[in-house]
Amino acid sequence: MTILDGRKTSKDIKEEIKAEVDKMKANGEKVPHLAAVIVGNDGASLTYVGSKVRACERVGFESTMVRLPNTTSEIELLDTIEELNNNDDIDGFIIQLPLPPQINTQKVLMAVHPDKDVDGFHPTNFGKMSLDMSTFIPATPFGILELIDRYGVETKGKHTVVIGRSHIVGRPMSILMGRKGFPGNSTVTLTHSHTKNITQITSQADIVISALGIPNFLKAEMVKDDAVIIDVGITRVPDDSEKGYHITGDVDFENVSKKASFITPVPGGVGPMTIAMLLKNTLIARERHRKNRG
Repeated sequence: MTILDGRKTSKDIKEEIKAEVDKMKANGEKVPHLAAVIVGNDGASLTYVGSKVRACERVGFESTMVRLPNTTSEIELLDTIEELNNNDDIDGFIIQLPLPPQINTQKVLMAVHPDKDVDGFHPTNFGKMSLDMSTFIPATPFGILELIDRYGVETKGKHTVVIGRSHIVGRPMSILMGRKGFPGNSTVTLTHSHTKNITQITSQADIVISALGIPNFLKAEMVKDDAVIIDVGITRVPDDSEKGYHITGDVDFENVSKKASFITPVPGGVGPMTIAMLLKNTLIARERHRKNRG
């Protein structure tokens, strides 16, 4: 059994990006610039945006955090997005979710210019991804592909079962694993809350990607020997520790890992890859803007 180590892989990717940025600096070129917009004071969101800003600093990117109060109106947020769209210095930006109830999330994500949408959520980018065209792949699916690639996990002709159909992970993964090329060329089954006999389906899978958000949902009896297990779930489970909780994935790691050929841990698997691939998307955005300006 091999652990798909997201911490180590994301560190490697950041070092590769830093080397590229160091070359840009040496040549007197503009370095990539990522902005993040956060509305309100959600603790988890602030922590996550803070870690993105620190990651930018580590690789030599410029970063901007735009903090807006919880009372911000939809129009005010759309005005902020328009400013970022028109700011040539910023290569890409993200809108940290969730947004307060007075704001229509879909409307806001649609307002981000596709060329600066480094989260890969805009319908233009999602559509391009679906058609195998060059585009921004959402950071979490991009991270999973990178793990599969760097660990040489075979996907061609395999049966991949995706659990969960969110637009952020499940749906994109079902498209990406079925595309031509590597990682891809697998036969994909997309399962969700209305799927019947899910154990019957997962136990036939060569690769299981679980993005459900239910702790320890995937049990050992639900997977076959030597299956590849990608656990995207991150749930805070209350306990008596000092923190008051521990992080648990969708997979019963202790028992499933005994049967798996490859498996991602939680934490330390898919999670760290997300920020690394957000940086990679920003690097790609910077190259595109350079060519367009060129």
